Amino acid sequence: MTTSTRSEAAGNGAVEVRDLCVRFGERLVLDRLGFRAAPGEFVAITGPSGAGKSTLIWVLAGALAPTSGSVTYGGAPIGDRATAARAGIALIAQGNALSTPLTALENVVVPQLAAGVAARDARSRADEALAAVGLASARTQLVEELSGGQQQRVAVARALAAQPRVLLADEPTSDLDAETREAITALLAAHARAGGAVIMATHDAWCAEQADRELHLDAGALTTIR
Repeated sequence: MTTSTRSEAAGNGAVEVRDLCVRFGERLVLDRLGFRAAPGEFVAITGPSGAGKSTLIWVLAGALAPTSGSVTYGGAPIGDRATAARAGIALIAQGNALSTPLTALENVVVPQLAAGVAARDARSRADEALAAVGLASARTQLVEELSGGQQQRVAVARALAAQPRVLLADEPTSDLDAETREAITALLAAHARAGGAVIMATHDAWCAEQADRELHLDAGALTTIR
């Protein structure tokens, strides 16, 4: 998507953060943040450990209420996590958050069924997403039998199968080998090219370079790197 096309799309389906503040007790974690992520854009949020990257992602996902300020999607408030999910905002949580007693396929199918997707469509989406992350042959394996890198790919497949308008990823390549890291980052970039808004929190400089824009978070404030 060209820069001009992205600009035109920004007002329709963009994620907008305005004067966002988050406090934990006396500690100010996020201090009056403001930025926009438009459809078709891949944005990397970088910064040191403890800078608040995960906090920001969870606020964007509707899983954590801000102390003040606003987060909107397409002009409407994000609301809570259930509201955000219904609006098409998917989250790849740090640590994958998979259900270990289930198979890779079940981990991808079950959330779709819970969201009201027909069983046949949910299975089709899951098969396609698992194939995209290179796990077609492992779809019937229990998650606890998979390696850490494979589990992370299942988490990515679960998010992609939801066909989200906004894809949020919290350190999706942490502790992965170079090949898996590159594969996951490529999938996120491809989702943006297909028209989704992708926001990734990462401490990995190489991954950040693959994004269209990089914003650096430190001491509660955002700085535009590029």
